[in-house]
Amino acid sequence: MKELRIRVLAAVFVVAGVLSWAGARLWNSVGTLPSVPLAAPIVLALIAVVLLATALSLRARLRAQRERQPDAKGVDPMMAARAVVFGQASALVAALVSGMYGGTGVFLLESLDIPARRDQAIYAGFSVLAGIGVIAAAIFLERVCKLPDDDEHEGTGAAPTV
Repeated sequence: MKELRIRVLAAVFVVAGVLSWAGARLWNSVGTLPSVPLAAPIVLALIAVVLLATALSLRARLRAQRERQPDAKGVDPMMAARAVVFGQASALVAALVSGMYGGTGVFLLESLDIPARRDQAIYAGFSVLAGIGVIAAAIFLERVCKLPDDDEHEGTGAAPTV
């Protein structure tokens, strides 16, 4: 399984941000700008919490298994692989959504004197922060599930992550 690349996530974020900024400018010139939902940062923050809780749980179970504690509950390799895939998919979607709200937020910075636009800019900013939290939690989860011998296989594309 290939490792998440920060460059790819950053590129997705920047491209989505630029397209969203341009789309917001165009949409605003035609009529009204769609609003940034209050639920956006909340949902992203919940996803980040789930990823972080999964990573911490797996890390504790792997540590107990490695130290051969008597009541250590093992980690199913398929469950760990699914968790990593969920984290990677969440990170990619979070980069896209954060870029989209980031571009909209940058556009909204031009009109902070309007209370409704100021609120939308704040929601967009919190969405970007929550999206960064999702990405950080996903990378942490991936690092927790990385096999110790993965360093030998780096660059070959055959590095198993479990």
